Amino acid sequence: MKTTPCRRLSEGVSRRSFLRGAGVTVGLPWLDSLARADATSPAEPPKRLAVLFMGNGVNEDHWSCTGDGSDMKFGKTLEVLEPIKSKVNVVHGLFQKRATGQGIHPAQTGCLLSGARIQKGTIIQAGITFDQVLAKRLGDATTHPSLVLACEHPMTGFHETNFSMAYSSHISWESPDSPVPTEVYPALAWDSLFENKGLLRNKSVLDRVMEDARGLTRRISAIDKAKLDEYLTSVREVEKRLEGMRAGMQKAADKAQGGSRPVAALERPANGLPEDVRDHARLMIDIIAIAFQTDRTRIASLLLCRDLSAMYYPFLDVQAGHHSASHDNKSEGYERITSFHLGQLTALAQKLDAMPEGEGSVLDNSLLMWVNNMWIGRSHDNSRLPLVLAGGLGGTIRTGRTLDYVGRPDEERRLCSLFLSVMDRMGVGLERFGDADERLAGI
Repeated sequence: MKTTPCRRLSEGVSRRSFLRGAGVTVGLPWLDSLARADATSPAEPPKRLAVLFMGNGVNEDHWSCTGDGSDMKFGKTLEVLEPIKSKVNVVHGLFQKRATGQGIHPAQTGCLLSGARIQKGTIIQAGITFDQVLAKRLGDATTHPSLVLACEHPMTGFHETNFSMAYSSHISWESPDSPVPTEVYPALAWDSLFENKGLLRNKSVLDRVMEDARGLTRRISAIDKAKLDEYLTSVREVEKRLEGMRAGMQKAADKAQGGSRPVAALERPANGLPEDVRDHARLMIDIIAIAFQTDRTRIASLLLCRDLSAMYYPFLDVQAGHHSASHDNKSEGYERITSFHLGQLTALAQKLDAMPEGEGSVLDNSLLMWVNNMWIGRSHDNSRLPLVLAGGLGGTIRTGRTLDYVGRPDEERRLCSLFLSVMDRMGVGLERFGDADERLAGI
């Protein structure tokens, strides 16, 4: 008989055990003591996907990578990947054909993860994105089919090209006419993840499950006790950082209710978002990491900065907003912006790689995808897209490589071919997706 992750074993614990308390169930990280409890039917860690997005292109002079393994050489922007060098694949030359030749910005983003034909005018028409295909097929195994986060509020209205700004504001779409609503507030993302409602928002998730945690420590090895303690400490640390964010969020909501402007129209920090985008991005990264470690979800997306982004970066000594800065994308300032956002991939990968799971780490069983909707911001060139992958997806993807598709025929460098390959490896096989019916060679 096949054993499921939640099946109780004779020793009284489960392979993927849970801590339970008032109104919450918290999944545990992979513990060898539990995994060995039924050696006749070893459990395999789940596979996971996270997509991180930055809009408006990169500094093409500094975006380069050559070689494989220890011989990989990163250009200036990609040097931030050095700590995870052996766990990444830098992919050159893929593109989304249906996102070219349709106009700038919304048309270059609206079909990025779907390869669908998008529509101008008041009726939105895009396509379900590959992350949401996976969420629909695999979501029954977790409490949340997917986690869709953003570090900026979405825009409303229409672009000068007559495409809806919804295309610029969302990368995950659950249906052709409906993007998945993004959660921009870290505290609300946390509450949703752990089902914090009403008065429970004022009580620590860990306090609610501590009795169960104490009982578990009596049944696991000393090594696993150390893993459990490290995990509980990391959860507590995120909770503490969120306490201040929650107060600011409530203050913003009260201000908006008493005024004439919606919260989304206010500038940071009046809108309740962290004033420093470094804090915002890192909290979102930490929430994704804990969501993966606890198996609350296996699919996540994070819009670090949207297309037509209004983000400012005083800590990078850049005076212009993100979109304006991208029009001088060869500048040193914009290079620092790109490096900062690519660094979030490194941060998430390092956190997941520090989480032991099975024979490797959570990163080894995941795929992180960092992607941009353009190559050159000043000319809105999206004939090729910056793309970095991290993680081995359960041993199905070899890492530490430079994959170069530049100069190949269009049919050999379709981004949707990569999506088909990823979905195959996650157990969702489709004959066709977007504009592709072939898998990506070499992945």
